[in-house]
Amino acid sequence: MKYVDEFRNPEKAQALQKEIEKLSQKIDTHIKIMEVCGGHTHSIFKYGIEEILPDNIELIHGPGCPVCVMPKGRIDDAIALCQNPNIIFTTFGDAMRVPGSKTSLLQAKAQGADIRMVYSPLDSLKIAKENPNQEIVFFGLGFETTAPSTAFTILQAAAENITNFSMFSNHVLVIPALQALLENPDLKLDGFVGPGHVSMVIGTEPYEFIAQQYHKPIVISGFEPLDIFQSIWMLLKQIVENHCQVENQYNRLVEPAGNQNALKAINKVFAVREKFAWRGLGEIPNSGFKIREEYAQFDAEAKFTIPNLKVADHKACQCGEILKGVLKPWQCKVFGTACTPETPIGTCMVSSEGACAAYYKYGRLSKMGKRDKSGVSTESLSV
Repeated sequence: MKYVDEFRNPEKAQALQKEIEKLSQKIDTHIKIMEVCGGHTHSIFKYGIEEILPDNIELIHGPGCPVCVMPKGRIDDAIALCQNPNIIFTTFGDAMRVPGSKTSLLQAKAQGADIRMVYSPLDSLKIAKENPNQEIVFFGLGFETTAPSTAFTILQAAAENITNFSMFSNHVLVIPALQALLENPDLKLDGFVGPGHVSMVIGTEPYEFIAQQYHKPIVISGFEPLDIFQSIWMLLKQIVENHCQVENQYNRLVEPAGNQNALKAINKVFAVREKFAWRGLGEIPNSGFKIREEYAQFDAEAKFTIPNLKVADHKACQCGEILKGVLKPWQCKVFGTACTPETPIGTCMVSSEGACAAYYKYGRLSKMGKRDKSGVSTESLSV
């Protein structure tokens, strides 16, 4: 298929839906499939995929939203950097409204901090060239998907000897997060729809432990409706046939060994942290990137004093349980009431990839008087 319309063909979707229904009838248990990536979550709700799946197939929304997993303490650290009058702080737009313990980057900007939204870390490098007397700090965040672009930017800064540029690294790794989820006794998953964008960088080989060690199937998926339908069908087929392996539905873009040029850049610039704090998941070993000592001049954590405080989440917010897949967004006490996109309490309502934002945006709230597949009442839902 070459054109986007082909990936949204209603007839092909209906054919896949029927095949999924046939497979589900061969399964006498309730099946929980986690889509890891927030991009998949939004596609699922945008196209109403979850609503037309068989009753015994449940989709669980995972922690694959890099803004959502950012802990409050790291946001507070970013805001502390912004208080330095000599710093121009640059960031992607998603991070602007993420709440810290007292304020957000957007509010700090309104109060006078020089914070600028950029579309690429190279934009930050351009700002550094245009402002040689000020320090420019880029808020590096995201999974392995965005790590290559920041790595290449640091290499470019080194090549051009741009000394007033640095990065506050908050890049996280998907594999340790998946392992932490698989070790969670409260979360019994039967399979994974694997992240497409991350896999374009790291490939399919790193996921082999899921099938070999934990005996769970995983299918790397694209983001169009037919991609996701086909991936669910492939997972159910493995479950019915009682075998587990890593399959690649997104083979038009994902190679088994990943993108070698991107991986070389990552490994040259970054080292793996011993541990990194994730919102809701706590500290996960070997789950974040730090800048190597060879490039310490571009490391904001080495260049500036940062509080590095650990801050507890808002008591009313249940983003952590949602990120772990234990709760659905509508089960959060403040979802759609105190917590909305206009007044977010948690990160899942802020990010364009957040599960709460997906539920809210696409209007999947007409569950009044019904019960979801976990048996939890949704009568109070009304937005």
